[in-house]
Amino acid sequence: MIDFGGRGVVVTGAAGGVGSALVAVLSACGARVIACDREGTDLTATAIAEAHHFDLLDDQAVASFAGRIGKGNPPAAIISNAGWTRAETLADVSLAALDHEMDLNFRSAALLSQALLPAMRNQKQGAAFVFISSVNAQAHFGNPAYAAAKAALNAWMRAIATEEGRNGIRANAVIPGSIRTGAWEHRLAQKPEILAAVGKLYPLGRLVEPVEVARAAVFLASPFANGITGTTLNVDAGLMAGNLPFLDQIGG
Repeated sequence: MIDFGGRGVVVTGAAGGVGSALVAVLSACGARVIACDREGTDLTATAIAEAHHFDLLDDQAVASFAGRIGKGNPPAAIISNAGWTRAETLADVSLAALDHEMDLNFRSAALLSQALLPAMRNQKQGAAFVFISSVNAQAHFGNPAYAAAKAALNAWMRAIATEEGRNGIRANAVIPGSIRTGAWEHRLAQKPEILAAVGKLYPLGRLVEPVEVARAAVFLASPFANGITGTTLNVDAGLMAGNLPFLDQIGG
């Protein structure tokens, strides 16, 4: 029922697990998918209408991309999905790790949205920013630099929603729990049983699937969510609803 009517939607990190799901769901909903990812990634899916390879950590490349997109028909939505983390605990957060994870997970998305704001304003059908955040922004599950970046991303989203609503722009964030993507491969290599163990922490008994995150993001980007701005939507298999391991302990 969601139909973008051929309007463009930008997706960053489009070659990854969630990114690929976003491309597929957006295309099925009638969007013209403008896919972005690093050099060397595969953006040849038939659902992709336009592919752009550049590094989000390159400020000039981000500005150049925004300039190109802003000259044509402005997109209906920007879905900032790109993200990455490896520093699992405070002891792992070197200065280099802190800078890299803050830059990739927050700063790049902030700069891209800021650069695209002029083109996005005052469209007849409105426009939207959707940021893929994380439950790490809501409670501590490790990866402190990543968590801080995602919390900053949520704050940036609220700033856009508050200041740009008068210009027909909405902004929201999707808050996934652990997603079953390739990002888990390094953990699985060290501890193959980790998925089963982590699944027990979730009320639904499993990790979140990429397509579940994609559907939520596409909804928030679409006209179906025209009255929703400045909020977060958890797609976390129930993780933030309560403390299931605690209940298991006190329930005997």
